[in-house]
Amino acid sequence: MASPDLFQNVAFSDVSAAAVPAAEGATAAFGVGAATGGPRLSLVKAGKPEVEPTVEIDLSDAQIFKLGPSEWLCVCGESEAKAGVEEKSFSRAIKVVLRTEAESKAFSLAFQRWKQQVISGKTGEPLENGSIIASKSKFDTKIEASSAKMYFHYYGQLLHQQNMLQDFVRTGTYYAAVMENRCDFAGRVVVDVGAGSGILSLFAAQAGARHVYAVEASEMAEHAQRLISGNPALGQRITVIKGKVEEVELPEKADILISEPMGTLLVNERMLESYVIARDRFLAPDGKMFPTTGRIHMAPFSDEYLYVEMANKALFWQQHNFFGVDLTPLHGSAFQGYFSQPVVDAFDPRLLISPPTYHTLDFTTMKEEDLYEIDIPLSFVASVGTRVHGLACWFDVLFGGSNVERWLTTAPGSPTTHWYQLRCVLSQPLYVMAGQVITGRLHLVAHSAQSYTIYLTMSAKMWGVGAEQGGILQTSTGKLELKEPYYRLSQPQSYMLSQDQQQQQQLPSLQPQGSEQQMQEGLSPGITIDQVDQECGLH
Repeated sequence: MASPDLFQNVAFSDVSAAAVPAAEGATAAFGVGAATGGPRLSLVKAGKPEVEPTVEIDLSDAQIFKLGPSEWLCVCGESEAKAGVEEKSFSRAIKVVLRTEAESKAFSLAFQRWKQQVISGKTGEPLENGSIIASKSKFDTKIEASSAKMYFHYYGQLLHQQNMLQDFVRTGTYYAAVMENRCDFAGRVVVDVGAGSGILSLFAAQAGARHVYAVEASEMAEHAQRLISGNPALGQRITVIKGKVEEVELPEKADILISEPMGTLLVNERMLESYVIARDRFLAPDGKMFPTTGRIHMAPFSDEYLYVEMANKALFWQQHNFFGVDLTPLHGSAFQGYFSQPVVDAFDPRLLISPPTYHTLDFTTMKEEDLYEIDIPLSFVASVGTRVHGLACWFDVLFGGSNVERWLTTAPGSPTTHWYQLRCVLSQPLYVMAGQVITGRLHLVAHSAQSYTIYLTMSAKMWGVGAEQGGILQTSTGKLELKEPYYRLSQPQSYMLSQDQQQQQQLPSLQPQGSEQQMQEGLSPGITIDQVDQECGLH
């Protein structure tokens, strides 16, 4: 094989012309058509120059189907026009046989790479005996086109990739999780789901992966290719594939999936669904996933400063004479509108008024549909008498390696990440006493704008003498849009603690629990910046 896009000594035959014998010793070459300027596949019989192809296939409406280890069927649309006769369209099928399985894999990848360059209006045109169409993937079915366009545009920019790379807790934890578990990567096939800049693919290659397929749907795929090509010692074992994991085809199964699919509150942007789809499509039985498990942590909080800040935003609409206009009819709607925004910031963990609980998502076993609607019952016991202003949330993920299990946490009090934490603020606070039970429900419903609507209910139950009789004293509800948060990213304020808060016992650690030995051996989810720098070779 002279180059990745030129395949020699292949055999091809036109399936629709059974009487014509197969051409042996031919050449298959991917390139740009001289007439159309679009990507094309040229099949040239032995002894003929490449400029005189026997068969030329326009990739804009072509598809390939695997017939065997080294055999492919290429189906394309063609047309026939005669003077005075209406132009007819039909399908043509060409069988291509490569010499080895390795060349067969390379042929498949080259086909996809060149086809990704196509921007054609022909896709979907009716043909006389069928249609060559780009079938609508699951992603396109459930996600609005405008949302997807904005999403891929955002992640196609280097400045946003830099923001994530410079989150050294995130990047350092991934690096440590991979390097501490080289035994899971060495000699294995890895698929990087939503590869972005390609950094995780390069980590996998550093750990000794036999081959890494970096799948990225945004324009960042081109930057990833340049970055990987600029590191040839690693890049020779990495193939960048531009496309959605719901649509691309890979030449072999993966032994391990690696991805960074977490959004705000773990599930925002709905990339976890793509991660699960990639598992079902590409991961071999008994394969591993990095990360393996995710947990959403929740606890009630009290933050008078935040509540007043949000309520005061609506004061603008209490003006009775705004250039002669009474704005007060809209005050109620504006007030509720501000409280429909989840607050994203880093807060002081002392604001929590109860030990947290968590909801687990096992990426290795869950179904994609399990992420369409997530229903979490809530139950807490207040540690202090105060006003409850809402529910605080954060997440962590586990990298379940064979050698070391490492956690990445976004908990308050831990080193801050670019995810921060999230708080759902109730427009009507609850009043509780120490020892009082707080119940409720956190209900997340996915929508087509790649996010979730949050339905929160919190209630304070009867406490003290007669509490066994049950009964709800007060209930507060909220409907929030996870896609439109209030980014409150200033440094956490110093809070004066009430006498009750000063006397209460310290809440249990917000870190995922582990044994003392695990903490000493670096198995704890929380890692310091110094540890991250050391593991990344920055010291």
